[in-house]
Amino acid sequence: MKKFGTYCGWSAALLLLAVPPSFAASITGTVKGPDGKPLMGIFVVAENSQNKMTVTVLSDARGNYHINNLPAAAYSVQISAVGYKSDPHDHMQLTSDQKLSCDFALQTVPVHWTDLTTYQITQLLPKTDKHDLSKRYEEPYFNTCMTSCHSLQHRVAPLSHDKDGWRVLIQYMSNTIMGGEGGGRMTDEKADDFAEFLAAMFGPDSKKPASPADLPEYKKLVRTFSPEAMNIAYVEYDFPPIKGQGPWSAVEDKDGMFWIPYYGRGNEVVRLNSKTAELTRFPLPFSKTAGIHSAVPAPDGTVWFTEAALGKFGHLNPATKEIVEYQNTPLPDGKPTGTHTIRVDEQGRVWTSGGPAITMFDPATKQFSHFDLGNTYANVVGHNGDEWFTSFVFPGPIGRVTKDGTLSKFYPPTKGKPQRLLVDENNIVWFSERGGNKLGRFDPKTEAFKEYDLPGPAASPYAIGMDRNKMIWYASHEQDTIGRFDPKTGDVIEYPYPHPEISMREFFMDSQGRMWYASSVNNKVGYWYIN
Repeated sequence: MKKFGTYCGWSAALLLLAVPPSFAASITGTVKGPDGKPLMGIFVVAENSQNKMTVTVLSDARGNYHINNLPAAAYSVQISAVGYKSDPHDHMQLTSDQKLSCDFALQTVPVHWTDLTTYQITQLLPKTDKHDLSKRYEEPYFNTCMTSCHSLQHRVAPLSHDKDGWRVLIQYMSNTIMGGEGGGRMTDEKADDFAEFLAAMFGPDSKKPASPADLPEYKKLVRTFSPEAMNIAYVEYDFPPIKGQGPWSAVEDKDGMFWIPYYGRGNEVVRLNSKTAELTRFPLPFSKTAGIHSAVPAPDGTVWFTEAALGKFGHLNPATKEIVEYQNTPLPDGKPTGTHTIRVDEQGRVWTSGGPAITMFDPATKQFSHFDLGNTYANVVGHNGDEWFTSFVFPGPIGRVTKDGTLSKFYPPTKGKPQRLLVDENNIVWFSERGGNKLGRFDPKTEAFKEYDLPGPAASPYAIGMDRNKMIWYASHEQDTIGRFDPKTGDVIEYPYPHPEISMREFFMDSQGRMWYASSVNNKVGYWYIN
C-alpha cells in the first residue's frame, strides 16, 4: 500500500447500511492537529475523481470523521480548514462495499483574506475617510456590491489592482455581468469612489497586513461551534461558470431533475442529473446579458425563468428546447417593471417579484396584471392560493395578493429588511430579516407578528426553508453558516459551511427530503444532510 505521509489503509469490514449495494462504501479516519491531539471541526472532503461530485463532513470532538453512502469510484480525500493543511490522499479506489481508513496530521499555514467570512472581513479591513465596512448596512459599498451580488473573498481579495484597474472591473460588473440591472445605480462618481476604496484595500500599495491573523482583533472574530454541529454532510456538484457568475438556485422537477438559473451573462437555464452529475444547458439565442435570476419547473414539465437585466421572463420546453420570452409591460405612468423571482401558482398563472410592482401573467390570455408593492424579492405560493412577497428595503413590508386579486401589506415590528420567506402547512408565513438578524413569523388570521433573535454578531439570514421535521433552516450571508431553527423551542444550531462567502440564495426541498441550494461565487450546487 502506498504511503502518503499520513496513514491510509484498507479495512475488510463491510458496512451494513440501508442503502443500495453500489452506495454502501465509506471513508473514515482521524484528524490530529500539529500537537498530535485530535482536532474537531476540520472539513474532510472526498471528491469523486470522475464526476467531481464531493461529499464534505466535519471531524468530531475526538477528531473522528465518517463519510458514508459513497458509490464505488476513485476518490481524492483531503482536508479543508482555515489555518491548516495536510497532504491529500489521491487515487483512492473505493469498491462497492469497502471501508477505507484515511488519517490526517495537520500543519499550520497562514490565514489569508480569502479565507475570512464576510463579517470578519468587514470588521478587519482598514477604514478610510469615506468608507468603513464595519458599519455594514450604513456603508455605501456594502449596500451596493456586498448585499446581494458578492462579497470580497472571491472577486476582490485574490487580485491586486490600482484605481484604474478596479475601475475597469467595476464597470464590467455593472454593465456586462449585471447588464444594467438596478436602474443605473453605478454612476461614474460612485464607480470612481469604489475603485479608489478597493485600490486602498487590495491594491499594490495596500497597508493591510498580508495575513488578517496578524491583527489583534482576529482571534475575537473566530467563532466556535458545538459538537452537535459536526454532524452535517454536504454533497456538492461543480457548476463551471463558463461566462462568469454562477448558479443561483436548484429546484427539482417531477422527473427528479434539478433546474438551475445561470445568472449574469451566462444566459442559460441548466438541468442537473444528480445521479450522474451531468449538466444539460439550455441557452438563450443571444449574447446580451439576460441576468437569469430565478428558474422553476411547472407541473406540465416546462420551466419558467426570469431575465432580470431585461425585465423579461422566459418559458422553456425542455423536450423541444424551444424558449418563448415575454416582456413585462410598463405601469400606466410608463415606469418599466422588473422580473426577479418567479413562481407558478395552482392555476398556472406566473408571478414575478422585482421592480416597482408585483407582476402576474396569465399564459392562457397573455395578460399582465400589476400590484402596487415595489422592491419585492421573495415570492412564494401559499397553500390556499394566496401569493406572498417580501419587500427588501427598510422598513420592508410583507405583501399578500389573494386569489381574488386583493393586495395587503403587513409591516413587521423590526424594520429588518425582509428578504426570503416560506409558508408552512398551516399557512403561517416565516421570513428572514436580513438587516434585523432575526426570523419572523406572521399569522394571517390574527395578523400578529412574532420575531426571533438569531445567534451571532451578524446572523444576516438570507435563504430560508423548512424540512420534513418542520425545522426551519436559514443561510447566514455574513457568517458562512447555515442554521437550524426549532419553531417549538426557538433553539438554533449553527453549522459551518466548507467554503468562504456562502452566497446561498434559495432553499428547495426535494422529493427525498433533502434541502438543495446553490452557492454562486463558489460555483457549487448541492444539498446537506445530518450525518
